[in-house]
Amino acid sequence: MARVLIVGAGVTGSLCAALLRRRTSRPLYLAVWDKAEDSGGRMTTASSPHNPQCTADLGAQYITCTPHYAKKHQRFYDELLAHGILRPLTSPIEGMVMKDGDCNFVAPQGISSIIKHYLKESGAEVYFRHRVTQINLRNDKWEVSKQTGSPEQFDLIVLTMPVPQILQLQGDITNLISECQRQQLEAVSYSSRYALGLFYEAGTKIDVPWAGQYITSNPCIRFVSIDNKKRNIESSEIGPSLVIHTTVPFGVTYLEHSIEDVQELIFQQLENILPGLPQPIATKCQKWRHSQVPSPNMILGCGKSPWMTATGFPI
Repeated sequence: MARVLIVGAGVTGSLCAALLRRRTSRPLYLAVWDKAEDSGGRMTTASSPHNPQCTADLGAQYITCTPHYAKKHQRFYDELLAHGILRPLTSPIEGMVMKDGDCNFVAPQGISSIIKHYLKESGAEVYFRHRVTQINLRNDKWEVSKQTGSPEQFDLIVLTMPVPQILQLQGDITNLISECQRQQLEAVSYSSRYALGLFYEAGTKIDVPWAGQYITSNPCIRFVSIDNKKRNIESSEIGPSLVIHTTVPFGVTYLEHSIEDVQELIFQQLENILPGLPQPIATKCQKWRHSQVPSPNMILGCGKSPWMTATGFPI
């Protein structure tokens, strides 16, 4: 039985796992490793420690289907809509730039429900807190070492993590990337930012006419969302959640500062945008070192043949 490892439990890794399972007729052992404590990657949904039903999307806020991707990947949208994982975005988002033919969707159960759907469909064994450190070739197998635990061997590896993390890997993998490929990988750039999730008690009112708002006049904050309102899941039994995304310049400037200091700075600026905001009962501040890339990520895979590259298709 062939053994396949996918590194990264974000949207690319989870969808890759599902497609491998769909399109492979022979027996296949499929594993997904991720260094984080849960799946999602840049499509992470956080929960309040006081009520797991009170959630906030700390990464992607909604899914935009352009005419180009609708034509190429309509079956994926149809599948997610049929399962109730996606629904059309109907709540008002102030400052959103809409282009002709674009359709926007939200995930009622949180944006990470997309990843969980594909991981479940794939039947893969998913392991968290597995940080890959080395990849070596051993007797026609790929031996993968992680930060803790014993190395494991696979016939095929698919790497879907951010490019800088791929370039940090040690072992034989460093000799398999050609100079041209290395230059292409090193040319990939990412934006950096922070996201702050605020969780409130049931019955708390945040009286604004919008579900989300793009901010253009603040050096720190770029986007604010009443997250449960954005997803149309307002309930008297579940408190509201608020999500703040910082600007990229702010993220770059404070990238190496402590989470506590960054959170305090965001709160100071938030007071200017939403004065008198109620006190949250819990917070979650997320640093996105590798937030967004101008073009789709490259997927690198290694099997018994030389390196293969493909373009990761966004949903």
